[in-house]
Amino acid sequence: MLTTLPLCPGELAAWLRLALARGLKPAALRALLGAFGLPQNVLAQPFATLAAVAGAQAAHAALAEPGPDFAPQLEALNAWRAAPGNTLLTLADPAYPARLLAMPDPPPLLYVKGNLGLLHARAVAVVGSRNATPQAAEDAARFARTLAASSLTVVSGLALGVDGAAHRGALEERGGTVAVIGTGADLVYPAAHHALATQIAERGALVSEWPLGTPARSANFPQRNRVIAALVEGVVVVEAAQRSGSLITARLANEMGRDVFALPGSIHAPLTRGCHGLIKQGAQLVETPEEVLEALNAGQPAGAAPAPVTGQRDRGPKVSVPFERPARHARRTLPATRASPPPATNRAAARRPPVAPPASLGAEARRLLAALGHAPATVEILAQRTDMAEAVLQGTLLQLELAGHLDALPGGWFVRAARS
Repeated sequence: MLTTLPLCPGELAAWLRLALARGLKPAALRALLGAFGLPQNVLAQPFATLAAVAGAQAAHAALAEPGPDFAPQLEALNAWRAAPGNTLLTLADPAYPARLLAMPDPPPLLYVKGNLGLLHARAVAVVGSRNATPQAAEDAARFARTLAASSLTVVSGLALGVDGAAHRGALEERGGTVAVIGTGADLVYPAAHHALATQIAERGALVSEWPLGTPARSANFPQRNRVIAALVEGVVVVEAAQRSGSLITARLANEMGRDVFALPGSIHAPLTRGCHGLIKQGAQLVETPEEVLEALNAGQPAGAAPAPVTGQRDRGPKVSVPFERPARHARRTLPATRASPPPATNRAAARRPPVAPPASLGAEARRLLAALGHAPATVEILAQRTDMAEAVLQGTLLQLELAGHLDALPGGWFVRAARS
């Protein structure tokens, strides 16, 4: 049972004042607290003494008078702490997560709604694109369910797309999930996840380092990602474009010595290029959640069949992801050869009429093409994703196939055409 540190009114006010001090970076604040102990002691020091420890800028910031809204903020914080399930953790609190203390710049205050114990449990982050394809959302939920069934806490950022699917997957398994958010703990962003945030607060934990009332700002989310990376043993990137916040989380996790995993996808899908880049740079390619469990020595979920042993794959020593673009090799000049004729399937594709852009399709066809994504799917899968009547679905599939937007594969599978 975690025990939190009681805070007297003066100490709480001192913590809040230092946490809100403009220009006082977490690393500098930590140095001041290490030198003088309690935050009240820091505020009682003369400028020269503080400057000798953390520099003149930090000393100016720490001793600056709080703004006129400080008293209302303190009052709101006291009211928030009084609500059931809400906890404020300071750097000096014994319940403050040890993994965050290992960071060079741990948040001075953590606002937590829900189960504090999950911040100390074994955890894996599942992150990815906000504009996730249907297949990526399904993969995120599947990975999260399996990880949660193995008693691992699933950590993500409450964003649309992969994050939301990961949280829901863990909740479906009645497992623990932690949402690290980029707003104040009294706000929910995006608003569409209000119900999900309520579920997480009841059965998991919402965590924020931002003062109450802080709205969503783009600069907050990369900073939030460092907390996600610090709380976990590994990060699973399900889907990501080449410029993605998920790649920031992966890079930070790698710098902290965490495992980085990435799911591969179609070479034609823009949202898989970030994952493929991570794999090229040394991240572990995973196709099943059991591979993540194996890498982390987390065991199998109850009742699960053991992962198949192929005999072809030797995991070998852990690879550190450099997250650098590999050097280009000199282009090789190949000997001139007579080109062989393309296979029959390629000749057939070459005879197709030009593919019309998706905007020229009807609403049902565009919806079905979006549901198909860039991974093969059966009629049953597409029916679940679109809720289309069977006759409408079959007719729309035929329309898309004739227009060159998808190909029918053996076994009742459909896949988006390479040019679509």
